[in-house]
Amino acid sequence: MQRDLNALDSLFLERACELARRGIGSTSPNPPVGAVVARGDVVAGEGYHHRAGEPHAEVLALRQAGSAARGATLYVSLEPCNHHGRTPPCTQAVIDAGITRVVIGAMDPNPKTAGGGMKRLQEHGIETLLTDVPAAHSILEQFAHAIRSDRPYVALKMAMSLDGYVAAQQGKQHWLTGRAARSFVRELRIAHDAVAVGAGTVRVDDPQLTVRPPHHRERDYVRVVFCETGPVDPSSAVFARIPGYADTIVLGPAGAREKFAPLASIANVRFVGDASSGNLDIAQALRDLRTMGVFSLLCEGGPTLAGRLLEAAAVDRFYWLVAPAFLRSSGAVPVVAAGTASGLRDVRIDRVERLENDVLISGTIAADV
Repeated sequence: MQRDLNALDSLFLERACELARRGIGSTSPNPPVGAVVARGDVVAGEGYHHRAGEPHAEVLALRQAGSAARGATLYVSLEPCNHHGRTPPCTQAVIDAGITRVVIGAMDPNPKTAGGGMKRLQEHGIETLLTDVPAAHSILEQFAHAIRSDRPYVALKMAMSLDGYVAAQQGKQHWLTGRAARSFVRELRIAHDAVAVGAGTVRVDDPQLTVRPPHHRERDYVRVVFCETGPVDPSSAVFARIPGYADTIVLGPAGAREKFAPLASIANVRFVGDASSGNLDIAQALRDLRTMGVFSLLCEGGPTLAGRLLEAAAVDRFYWLVAPAFLRSSGAVPVVAAGTASGLRDVRIDRVERLENDVLISGTIAADV
């Protein structure tokens, strides 16, 4: 449908998508949305969704446009909602404002509500154009998964040498990637509800898992530690109390409950499975995170957690950072621990980018259903 866009349509829809990206990381469980009101080649109003429960992008853009919205065109990255939630339906605001044409970047990915907004607008004589531009769909990747699943959208980030290792020997910290790659990872943390590591990474690297320099976000940042069998040191940097960060979530097996007592006062400890569970059930742990309001999760390794996530077919997108180094030795640690990923199919690479001396490879993974 992109062939129906004229030059101004393309420009203003691109601007709507740009505005939507400003809300990434803050709007969950709602999708990021941006909107532009234009009369001819003049912008009358702009807006983007800042936070769940607050006015949507269309409403903010229409408010800024005021009376200039009558007879104007609304460009919006996502189909306007037509249902009552924490806020009234945006379709009614569009109708009341006197908008005569709406250009939409992507249809609502929720099968229960998809198409409802367009239909309502059309019933009121408003011309609608659904463009299905890739930029609009990419913004919705996390949201589209979250509304169809009982677990969070999971992105897995791993850094490895050219020969597929993360360290020259077990238990040894090794900085593989350069400044540009590390900066990229910190930006990824902003774009997800939570960032997670395994207990092994905490013990070896003692990461703080923060965004540096500090970056304001409407939602608190959330840090998660998956503990396979036992806890980590209470003095670990991941438990540091920092403004803008919620208490770190620790996921442990219910059968090892007594081992986690030292963390009870400094972390949000959640036990997974029944009382006989001595090992962490990854699939159930992810479902528990979803019930806690985590709709998207960036997992930063290490090899054990990566292997368990892939084995559980629980990875939706991967970010593989490849450093120009060789680490192979008798004790070298492979990027993914031994396991099976036979349930995975249709691995698609959609991004290859150089980050100074490192290379980023990213794509999606579909699982058998």
